[in-house]
Amino acid sequence: MTEPSPSLKLPDRSGRRGLMVTATLALSVVAVLLLVIVFRVSNHPLQPLVERQPGMDRTGRDLQAEQESPIALGKLVMGSGSASDLPGDWRGFRGPKGDGIFSGPTTIARKWGSGIPATLWDVSLGEGYAGPAVLNGRVYVLDYDETKQADALRCLSFADGKEIWRYSYPVKIKRNHGMSRTTPAVTEKFVVSLGPKCHVVCLEPVSGKFLWGLDLVRDYEAEVPLWYAGQCPLIQDGCAILAVGGKSLMLKVDCATGKTLWSTPNVHGWKMTHCSVLPMEFAGRKMFVYCGSGGVVGVSADDGSVLWETDQWKISIATIATPIPVGNGKIFLAGGYNAGSLMLQLKEVEGRLVAKPLFRLKPTEFGATQQTPIFYQDHIYGVRPDGQLACLDVDGKVLWNSGAGAKFGLGPFMIANGLIFVLNDDGLLTLAEASPVGYHPITQARVLQGHDAWAPLALAGGRLLARDLTRMVCLDITGEEK
Repeated sequence: MTEPSPSLKLPDRSGRRGLMVTATLALSVVAVLLLVIVFRVSNHPLQPLVERQPGMDRTGRDLQAEQESPIALGKLVMGSGSASDLPGDWRGFRGPKGDGIFSGPTTIARKWGSGIPATLWDVSLGEGYAGPAVLNGRVYVLDYDETKQADALRCLSFADGKEIWRYSYPVKIKRNHGMSRTTPAVTEKFVVSLGPKCHVVCLEPVSGKFLWGLDLVRDYEAEVPLWYAGQCPLIQDGCAILAVGGKSLMLKVDCATGKTLWSTPNVHGWKMTHCSVLPMEFAGRKMFVYCGSGGVVGVSADDGSVLWETDQWKISIATIATPIPVGNGKIFLAGGYNAGSLMLQLKEVEGRLVAKPLFRLKPTEFGATQQTPIFYQDHIYGVRPDGQLACLDVDGKVLWNSGAGAKFGLGPFMIANGLIFVLNDDGLLTLAEASPVGYHPITQARVLQGHDAWAPLALAGGRLLARDLTRMVCLDITGEEK
C-alpha cells in the first residue's frame, strides 16, 4: 500500500464539509452574476469598443455648452416704446462721418434761457461707458443687465426714451471700470454691436430680428482686452469691419448673410486693442487703418491684404484713441500712458505704400488717454492726459490749452457748427469756441449728477445724448438764445 506523499495532506471529514459549503456558495454567486449579465445585455445591447479620447467623460450638457456661443441663446423682448419722427442721425462712433463733427441746419444755442439745457428724457443703464447711435427716430445703445447677467442691445424711442425692443444673450461679466463700452453701428438695414467679451451681433434695426452673430474668442481665438472690448464696430458698404486679433487681424463680414468676405492673417500675432477702425483713402486705394498691440496697419478694403504697416506706435498698457486722417496721407496718433503723439506720413514708393514718422510730441505737449482727438478746419482739438483741452496745428505746434483751471479728465467732446461741447468726469458740460485763436468758453451747465461721464456724445435733431456710469440723458441744445 502506497503511503501518501508527505507534501499532501487530506482534510478530515469536517474540513471536507467546509469546502463543500464554500464551493456551493461560490457557485450561487456566479449564477446570480450570470443572470444579471443576461438581463443587462438583453435590455442594453453591447456597444462596439472605441478608443477613449480626452474629454469623453464630459456630459452632453458640458459638450453642448462648449459648442454653443452665448449668442445662440439670445432672446428678443419687445417693449412699449415706438419710433419717433424726429429728424437727424448719428450712426455710430463719432457720428455720420466718423470724425466727431456735426454740421447741419440745426440751430445751437450759445446760452440756455434757464442756464441749463432742458432734459427731455433720461434712462437708467447698467454700469459702463457705451455711447448711443441714432437713426430714424430710434436710439441704439449696448447695455449690460447685471440682474440677468446678459449683454443687451437696446432700441429706445428718440422721442421719450421708452424701450422699443432689446436683444440680450447671457454672458457673465464682473465690474472692471464699467462693463459695456462700445457704440453700435447702424444703417437703414443693419445694426451691429460688439460686447465686452467680444461677442458680435447683427440685427435688423427696426424689428430687432437676429441676423447673425460671431464669438470672436471662440471662432477666432481673440483675446478679450484689458478692461473689456472697447472697439466700436464699423459698417462700410453693407459690411461689418472688425479688428480681431487671434487668428485674424481684421475681418470683413457681409451684414446681409454673415459670410466672411475676407480675413487678414495675423502674421505678427497682434492682439485686439480698444482702438476702433478708421476708413480712409490714399493714392487711389481704400483702406482700413488700425492700431493693434504691435503697431499700426493699413488693410486693403478690397481684399484684406496688408498695404502697409509700422511698429513705430505701440502703447504697452492700452491703445484707445482711433487714428485720425489730417489730409495728404498724414495720420495723427495720440495716446495716454506716457505715449504722447505721433504723426505718420504715407508715401508710395515703387508701387508700395510705406508709413514714416514725421514728428512726435511729448505727453506734456499733446496726447489722448481715452477720447479720440478731432481734426477740424486744419487744426487738431483734444483733451490732453493732464485733462486740459488743447489745440495744435498739423505741424505739431501747440496753439493753446485751457489751463490748469479748466480740466475735463477723461470726458468726451465733439464739435458742432463751430462750437466745442466738452463734458468733464462729473457731468459738467462746457460750450466753447472751436477756434485756433485761443480757449474761449461760452457757458457751462451740469447735465449729469453721477460720475465717470466718459461715453462718446451723440447729436441729432438738436438733441444731445450724454451719459455717465449709470444714466443717459437727452438734452435740448436749441434752447432759448440770448
